[in-house]
Amino acid sequence: MSIFSNDIEEKARQIIAAYSANGRMVSTAESCTGGLIVGALTEISGSSAVVDRGFITYTNEAKMEMLGVARDTLKAYGAVSRETALQMAHGALFRSRAHVSVAVTGIAGPGGGSAAKPVGLVHLAAKSRNGELIHREMRYGDLSRDEVRLATVNTALDMVLELSHSA
Repeated sequence: MSIFSNDIEEKARQIIAAYSANGRMVSTAESCTGGLIVGALTEISGSSAVVDRGFITYTNEAKMEMLGVARDTLKAYGAVSRETALQMAHGALFRSRAHVSVAVTGIAGPGGGSAAKPVGLVHLAAKSRNGELIHREMRYGDLSRDEVRLATVNTALDMVLELSHSA
C-alpha cells in the first residue's frame, strides 16, 4: 500500500514509464517537501532506471553547497522565490546525470509565513538538458502542512510529465 494518493501514484507511474522508455533520468531538489517527490517516484517498481538522485536542501547552506544557489540570490530574493527555485533546478540538473530536474521551495506552515510570502506559497521549477524551463508560483492557501506538501508533490510531478517529451 502506497503512502501517496492514487493521483500522485499514477503520475509517478507515468513518469517512470515515459522516462524509462527513452532511457532518460530525473533528479529532484527539494526544500519544503523534504524528499516526498523523490519518494513518490521511488514508490514505483522500476524507478531505479529513472531516478538518478534527490537533493534535500532544507537550509540555505544546503542550497548553496549542494546545488550552487548563489548567496546573493538568497539574500536578494529569499529562499522562497522564483530565482532560488530556478537555480535549484539548474543545480540539480547539472550536478546529476538526469535529463530533467524539478525543484521546489516554499512555506508549508503552519508558521513561517508573512504578508509578502504567506503560508502555502511554493515556487517550483523544472528544467531539461535541452534548455526547456517551467516555473510555477503556487499559492495553495490555508491548507494544512501535509496538504501543502502533497499538493506541491502533485504539481511537481505534473511538471516532470510536461518535460518528458523534451528529455
